[in-house]
Amino acid sequence: MAVAAEEAQFHVLAVDDSLIDRKLIERLLKTSSSCQVTTVDSGSKALQMLGLREDEESTSPVPADKNKIEVNLVVTDYCMPGMTGYDLLKKIKGSSSLKNIPVVIMSSENVPSRTTRCLEGGAEEFFLKPIKLSDMTRLTPYLPKGS
Repeated sequence: MAVAAEEAQFHVLAVDDSLIDRKLIERLLKTSSSCQVTTVDSGSKALQMLGLREDEESTSPVPADKNKIEVNLVVTDYCMPGMTGYDLLKKIKGSSSLKNIPVVIMSSENVPSRTTRCLEGGAEEFFLKPIKLSDMTRLTPYLPKGS
């Protein structure tokens, strides 16, 4: 089965419980690079998109990767109900199949210890909200060449 050019496009998963912030990050990513952006409003939905289950004890007969998408970069909010961006980071970096996906965390709160904890936990970058177009230049190493 041949892979269509659109399917092979660089794909970013943006995770934020705020609709406004999801729309903003989607617009900035599409403006700064020609990547495909999928947005979800929670860490658990992000895990579903990545093909991971939130709890490994799940007895659901549906395979975890039913809705799986190929993702090249994850951009997530830190403060979200249920699962924080840090929790999502730890699940991605703890997964043998996903640990090489770069993760960028964003937060509206400037808490140096939080930034350090996320970067030491495996995040590639930590952005303060509101995200600006100029922040996108820091994503260049993780985006496709020519963006």
